[in-house]
Amino acid sequence: MSNIGLIIEERSRDIGDFLVGRLIPFRKKRMIGPFIFIDHMGPTTLGPHTYMDVDQHPHIGLSTLTFMLEGEIMHADSLGTKQRIQPGSVNWMVAGSGVSHTERTPDDLRNGTVFKAHGYQIWVALPKELEDISPEFHHIPASALPKWTDGSASFTLVAGEGYGRKSPVPVHSPLFMISIKTADTYHLTTIGQLKGEIGICIVSGSIEACGETVTAGNIVVSKVADTCTTVIHKDTHLLLFGGEPLPEERHIYWNFVSHDKEKIARAKQAWKDKTFPMMDADDSYVPLPGL
Repeated sequence: MSNIGLIIEERSRDIGDFLVGRLIPFRKKRMIGPFIFIDHMGPTTLGPHTYMDVDQHPHIGLSTLTFMLEGEIMHADSLGTKQRIQPGSVNWMVAGSGVSHTERTPDDLRNGTVFKAHGYQIWVALPKELEDISPEFHHIPASALPKWTDGSASFTLVAGEGYGRKSPVPVHSPLFMISIKTADTYHLTTIGQLKGEIGICIVSGSIEACGETVTAGNIVVSKVADTCTTVIHKDTHLLLFGGEPLPEERHIYWNFVSHDKEKIARAKQAWKDKTFPMMDADDSYVPLPGL
């Protein structure tokens, strides 16, 4: 009997000049552990006249995790942060009670250079009692993330805990996100190594799980406690992610996440009225959807 709970296929949509593949939330699976939203950015070619410009927009009740595979982004926010993110490093922004930010192609790359941009924008819901904490921003360079090899597979612990290791990303609940790349066929075992629900996001290549072959652009959802052995094929890149589910349901509207619909309603009104925490050096503004 297969213990693959669900295979989620990437649904593509356009955001300006980016083709983004929405992986979760999905109708049959709203969250995987505390992970509530995953967007696959690209891969797309930028330059010489087309660049990434995501104008100022708000968040509450979550942490954002930006993980680039190719290309670079300049992050700026209402805390005064300005941080360039490069492939393999992590930008971790805790929205908490409210933060605004932008994501743009760095100025020095707007010189006619042609380059690829490819990465993941991930939202992690905060525990109920921490939804209103003060916003924070953390940048963790690629060199600080735990890395190891096992046979033909190379592992990087992007966030959380797993395989007896801990990432320096300051998460707020039990979770994990692990990048795995294979040079040859590899049998992945997660039992006893990870805690909570698990999603396997196939970035490139393919896997075989419980007798089914699953290719790039899909997420396989299972539970660590009863997951079957996964065969990762040669030249495949995966992201394992998940963790302990939060006990309460989470509501999501646009960029706002909370267990309390009233908090979301207040955030919507604050953004509409422009009383939400705003950036000092950027007057761009993404209107509330529907206005």
